[in-house]
Parts: sequence; structure tokens; C-alpha cells
Amino acid sequence: MSAVRRLQGWLFEPMPVARVAVLRLLVFAFVVVDVLLLHTSGWYHGWADPVWYEPLLVGQALHLPAATVLLVQVLKWGCVAAALAAMTGRAPRLLGWTVAVAWTWYQYVAFSYGKVDHDRADFVVALALLPTVGLAHLSDRRRSEAAGFALRAVQLAAVATYFLSAWAKVRFGGWEWVNSATMVRAVVRRGTPMAQWLLEVPWTLHWFQWVLFTAELTSPVIFLLSERWRRRVVAAWFVFHAMTYAAITIAFWPHLVMMLAFLPLERYAASLRARVGGRWRGRLPARLVGERS
Repeated sequence: MSAVRRLQGWLFEPMPVARVAVLRLLVFAFVVVDVLLLHTSGWYHGWADPVWYEPLLVGQALHLPAATVLLVQVLKWGCVAAALAAMTGRAPRLLGWTVAVAWTWYQYVAFSYGKVDHDRADFVVALALLPTVGLAHLSDRRRSEAAGFALRAVQLAAVATYFLSAWAKVRFGGWEWVNSATMVRAVVRRGTPMAQWLLEVPWTLHWFQWVLFTAELTSPVIFLLSERWRRRVVAAWFVFHAMTYAAITIAFWPHLVMMLAFLPLERYAASLRARVGGRWRGRLPARLVGERS
């Protein structure tokens, strides 16, 4: 029972409500950018012949129909409108879950006609659980178990994306994934000029495969680290993703947003507000500054 209590204490460890407020703001802002600029394939499936529609498991369970022009337009602009409204912090549960349903369905439309992107699974977890915290503002000083559970679940989903990716490499590709020319093939197919020179020294790409696999397999270790080292690990992952994008133009954008759940976002937000406020106070006449204080 003591182990169960420790697990419950870890899962529901009270965390700053302001951190949830900042993360929700970033999540909803990403939804707007994602739907309009990044992952836009969902909209044109409304014109696709329904014969190409292959419902995923959730579609089979919920009997979701094939996409139509009206459906994808409602989902697309519904995502944007609901996300912009949710960024105000009002009606966090109603607007948050509206965004969750609309964005998830919009992604489902895209994935029911082709490849499923695994980097979006943890983002669904965030959209579903962050609204459960309720009202939260950027300067909120409260800590709550609800905030702790939502953030912990996002963290677990983000780390699971790495760990299960390593497991899938071996399960489906075997050890040949790390011992063959996997990265060489990726560079040949979609490598940028920054990565083409690596083809002249292929041992570097082979070595990188093992580094990546090891990093993914050991990703759960982040939960055992101090906050300072967690920040360093998150920074290292961001550097890795930046290098991957520079080399083969692949980026896991929603997953990067979820990794922010490991950081003290409320401190960064408070520091930013203090800097911006200080600059404005410096530009105001002394008389007005005195009145405001």
C-alpha cells in the first residue's frame, strides 16, 4: 500500500496552477498555427472520394462518417475560433474541450486517408486534460493536485512518445534499424545541403542511429532528475529536434510543445511580464509612474 500511496502522491503532486495557464496558452496558440500553417492536409480530404476512406479504430467505434467539404471546413475554422476564444482564459472547460474535439477530429480526417503521425498522440492528452484544471491565470499563485495530474499526464505522454518509438524500432524494424543505413536513406530521400556531406562519412549516421535509439530508450530517466537537469535534458531534446529539422526537414511540432510541461513556465512568464512592465514604466513620465504605483 505504501508503494501505491507513493505513486498516487507522485501522480497528483500539487503543481503551480499558473504553469497550466501558460501551457494552455501555448497549446491553444499552437492549434491555430498548426491548423492554418503546419498540418493542413485535413481540409482537402473533404473533396476526396469516400472510397479512399479507411476509418481508424476510433472511427470504427464511434461510426464516424467520411469527410465532406462542410465537415472539414467546420472543423478547421471551429478549431481556430475555439482556440482563440480559449486563449482568453474564459470558460476553460467548455472552450478547452471544444478545441480538443474539433482538433482531434480534424487530425482524424487527415489520418483516415493515409499515414498516421505518432507525434500528435501526446498533444491529444494535453487538449483533453488541461481543461480539467478549471480557471487559471498567469499570475495564479495556487498549487493544486488537478494541475499536478494534468501536467504529469502530459509529461508521461511526451516521454512515452520517445520510449515507445525506440521499442517500435526494434519490434518492427529489428536491430537492423540501428545497424543498417536507415539514416543514410533518410538523408538521400530528403536531406538538406547541411546534411548531404554526411553521406561521405556514413559512419557518423550509423553512430547517430545508436545515439538516438539510446536517448529514446532511456528517456524515462528524466523523472528521476532534479529540476535543473530536467531543464537541461529538455534543452538537449530541443537541440536534437532542431538538428533533425536542419538535416532532413522533419519536425515533431506538437510534441515539442508538450515537452514544455517539464519546465517552470510560470517563472518564465513572470520574468517576461516583469521585463515588459519595466520597459513600459521606463518610457512613462515620472508623474504617471508615481500615480500607477
